Amino acid sequence: MSPETQRGGARITRKTFLRGLAATGVAAGLAQSPLTVGAARAATPRQAADGDLTRHVNPFVGTEPQEGTPSVFGGPMAGNTFPGADLPFGMVQWGPDTVKKQPGGYSWSDPHIKGFSLTHVSGGGCDSLGDFPFMPHVGAVTDSPATSPERYASAFSHDRESASPGYYGVTLDSGAEAEFTVTRRSGTGRFTYPAGKTATLLVDVSGSAAGVRAAEVRVGRDTLSGWAESGMFCGADNTYRVYFWAESDQPFASFGTWTGDTVRHGSTHATSTGKPAADKDGAGASACEPVAAGAGCGAFVTFAGSSAHLRVGISFTSVDNARENLRAENRGGFERLREQARAEWNRRLGTIRVEGGTPEELGTFYTALYHSFLHPNLFSDVSGEYPGFDGKVHKARPGHEQYANYSGWDIYRSQIQLLALLAPRETSDMMQSMVNDYAQGGQLPKWSLANAETYIMVGDPAAPVFADAYAFGARDFDTHAALAALVEQATKPNGIRPGIEDYQRLGYVPADRKYENNFYGAPSTSLEYNTADFAVAELARQLGDGRTWRTFMKRSQYWQNLFDPDTGYIRPRNADGSFVADFDPASGANFVEGNATQYTWMVPFNAEGLFDALGGKAAARGRLDTFFTELNAGLDKPYAWLGNEPNLQVPWLYSYAGAPYRTQEVVRRAMTELYTTEPGGLPGNDDLGTMSAWYVWAALGMFPQVPGRAEVVLASPLFRRITVRAGAGQVIEIKAPRASRDTPYVHRLSVDGRTSTKPWLPASFLLGGGRLDYTLAPTADERWGSDPRDAPPSFRQGEVKKPLGG
Repeated sequence: MSPETQRGGARITRKTFLRGLAATGVAAGLAQSPLTVGAARAATPRQAADGDLTRHVNPFVGTEPQEGTPSVFGGPMAGNTFPGADLPFGMVQWGPDTVKKQPGGYSWSDPHIKGFSLTHVSGGGCDSLGDFPFMPHVGAVTDSPATSPERYASAFSHDRESASPGYYGVTLDSGAEAEFTVTRRSGTGRFTYPAGKTATLLVDVSGSAAGVRAAEVRVGRDTLSGWAESGMFCGADNTYRVYFWAESDQPFASFGTWTGDTVRHGSTHATSTGKPAADKDGAGASACEPVAAGAGCGAFVTFAGSSAHLRVGISFTSVDNARENLRAENRGGFERLREQARAEWNRRLGTIRVEGGTPEELGTFYTALYHSFLHPNLFSDVSGEYPGFDGKVHKARPGHEQYANYSGWDIYRSQIQLLALLAPRETSDMMQSMVNDYAQGGQLPKWSLANAETYIMVGDPAAPVFADAYAFGARDFDTHAALAALVEQATKPNGIRPGIEDYQRLGYVPADRKYENNFYGAPSTSLEYNTADFAVAELARQLGDGRTWRTFMKRSQYWQNLFDPDTGYIRPRNADGSFVADFDPASGANFVEGNATQYTWMVPFNAEGLFDALGGKAAARGRLDTFFTELNAGLDKPYAWLGNEPNLQVPWLYSYAGAPYRTQEVVRRAMTELYTTEPGGLPGNDDLGTMSAWYVWAALGMFPQVPGRAEVVLASPLFRRITVRAGAGQVIEIKAPRASRDTPYVHRLSVDGRTSTKPWLPASFLLGGGRLDYTLAPTADERWGSDPRDAPPSFRQGEVKKPLGG
């Protein structure tokens, strides 16, 4: 795509690239994957020689449904990732959007691109962001892109497409070539057109993924600017406004705009607005409805030559701030910015270095680590300004930044712990951002997008997010304000914890009551509240608040009130104390993205108490064995669903039940059967890095099982040597000379030189650093770690001997 992908004036082909990498061992892995033509072209011989970790990353992973992957929406579910250019936690993600809609914006199976938008969400379950798609077009604008969008889309082939961290490029079948690289708040697009043809560039300011309520665009001599008001995530009523400022490297040869079906050549301004929407009381206009299909607006420009560069900055505050962001960050040519992006990604990926492993395993690991670093996103401008949840402009503390986009229900289970360990400075700012959100809007984020809450999913995930971050070392935020907000939100009526009054009065959320802002699923909601309460207790304990710890530990054990000893399952319960009739443990009725068989295991902080309820550890092991008959069964089977969040902790429960070898076995099965370097290489939505972070932890041979605590339960490492350089300076060394995909079983472990038979590590290990030495084998040692005294800790304070279900 660029001079870097050429040698002696000729393009490097897939065949010559693979031959050039043969000595590194990468070629074999690339040859196995049908998607890596682009990945191969994105890397260069120099990269392969200097140990560039970005060469292992394949941004196309997750852009296609994995065969047989279940979905809550019916049919297979993709990882919903995107292959665009981005930086860790960046505000800008400039990349392709296919005609076929898929959350994330890009569907591997669709050979048609409709635009290259500036913002994307990786792994969400619904359309979101996708703001300001630009599209190079060969020819003049005749019909309106609003009413004839197919005229301006272009076919393309994957063998003329490439992506690597911080870069995306493609040659379209139209003959236009588009390449992108980014800074944190800006990007540069490099466009090349066939000589002698009309070189046109369109920007659809109404083209946000979920639609817009209003939009505006202005054209200058060599500039484009505008804004869009979007939101509407998963059908929610959230709204955000985003702005852009673009500068061309040359004056425009011609220009124009469109609105609806009307094209105006020479026009410099266009707007579109949806019809006023009645407020909830029907007594006036509180917002606009989405702009109807075919009624949007945008602008187009042409260039005198056959190539052009466009530098674009964005802001969620103003056009002026977007311009300031651009001019502060976007300095130097395209290749310089691309190299800076690559260097930043190498710095992040280099926090974990591995030795050994096949090319496929290296690709899967570093792609997972890459996806783990994409969210939450920078939200404040270079000036520090950002729009708050109250709609007003605020300013981040000097030396700190505001972040946005929290998929709380997902990220608290694996991703935020990884970020806190590897990037504690940024993670601390993310936590302070949540505190700021509460101060400005009166609620902690649940599933927030930009500066608005969507109320998607259930529970109160801010509690485990805060507690996880603190436990794993991200502590530079107002922890006491965070705890006070959590207690307030957990004890008084609010939009984040619907049913909180009944929960406190009854000890569960009843299934026969309806609440505002409740996504659905009373027992799922109750279990999430239990986990949140445990996290509140843990944060309080670490901050020295014993009274709050005791109160919330008691509440965390309310799961007992939903356990039915007659059936052996968590069950939905009515307000009068009766269990809901017609119970089927394989049915998703009354549960959130799962069923009773799957949710019964969701007591991550008290495995021992749950096992006692199930009839003891032997009974629990038997249940687990049956449960893992299938690894990714979906919501209507009584088996595991490891492609969705509620079951991510279940494989590690064997270690509590005296069978660590089964944890080692099931975790390795999941890694090898559900994760690959193919476009369909994720077992479900990546959910802003959650599934990818699970894989990273699994490859390290450990997992943060208990929300709010930094102990980790062990499986076995995938690589012979792993060096983790944590953000606080501690170093974690893991050595396993016989590690491979076929040697998952632990026969011996030493921790800092001392033999250990415990299948878990205390919090002090990750926080202080240390060394693990493993002896692994292809056959199980059923004795190692099986002594009940070696089991990971369960937290049973607050249990009652005779719960409501007893």
